Amino acid sequence: MTQNIIIIGSSSMDLTVQTDVIPEQGETVLGETLLMAPGGKGANQAVAAARLKRDGDVYMIGAVGDDAFGNKIINNLRQFGVNTTYMQKIEGEHSGTAHITLYEQDNRIIFVPAANNHILPEVVLPILERFERGDIIVMQQEIPAETVAVVIEKAADLGMQVILNPAPYRPLEQKLIEQVAYLTPNESECRQLFDVGMDEALAQYPQKLIVTLGAEGATYYDDDARHMVPSYPCEVVDTTGAGDTFNGALAVALSEGQSLASALQFANMASSFAVRALGAQGGIPARETVDAALEKKA
Repeated sequence: MTQNIIIIGSSSMDLTVQTDVIPEQGETVLGETLLMAPGGKGANQAVAAARLKRDGDVYMIGAVGDDAFGNKIINNLRQFGVNTTYMQKIEGEHSGTAHITLYEQDNRIIFVPAANNHILPEVVLPILERFERGDIIVMQQEIPAETVAVVIEKAADLGMQVILNPAPYRPLEQKLIEQVAYLTPNESECRQLFDVGMDEALAQYPQKLIVTLGAEGATYYDDDARHMVPSYPCEVVDTTGAGDTFNGALAVALSEGQSLASALQFANMASSFAVRALGAQGGIPARETVDAALEKKA
């Protein structure tokens, strides 16, 4: 059975400034370049999944404003093959924006949700009824906490799997952690989510908790031991969107029935391409590119 992937999450217009100097409080400095391009964690994950998925559809449930940014965000999703049937356009509201400072191959981000605050339970839950058991939902935390919570609970009733990328960090109830199929924090978010060290947290949630470790790769625990799935070294241009590409790719691999270890290798390879270009979506690879790179490494 072909599984759909449903991304419930944020979309934005990303304004990325590349600079050689980080300003001090009250200081003005000159930047090097400005890039304006569609982003948002949800939209990035949707584009990644659509670029990488062979069969079935990738749907985006989200919201934009009735402004020029909103039109560009929706058109961009469609261009990459994302089904935008369930994208709302909120009258009188601005689209979300992310203000990104890129410095020494890393980034600092201020996200302004705006229209993304309208991704509410009463909108999302009726849409989920239109999908099938076994479909995969991917969420992040740039949308209202109440929506994340009720979707996780509803998905359990509907027999759907949820991959939750708990970024940006906010606390999660224990019952929600238990109900998701996969939880994918980075190392910092893992420390914030759990009162124990990473090794102990991984052991408590075997084959559920996956901790991404940037250039080192990703790690998880099975019933016997902790496993490290290494990354693929590459020249880094911009890390924005690398984690989103990882999560979108993970959903694709799991929808195809790949083992968790194989799915993580696939996700690591996809994210290794994502960091090679400027912008959250600029480096997201096509499926053929990832398959060829993995075959070369085999």
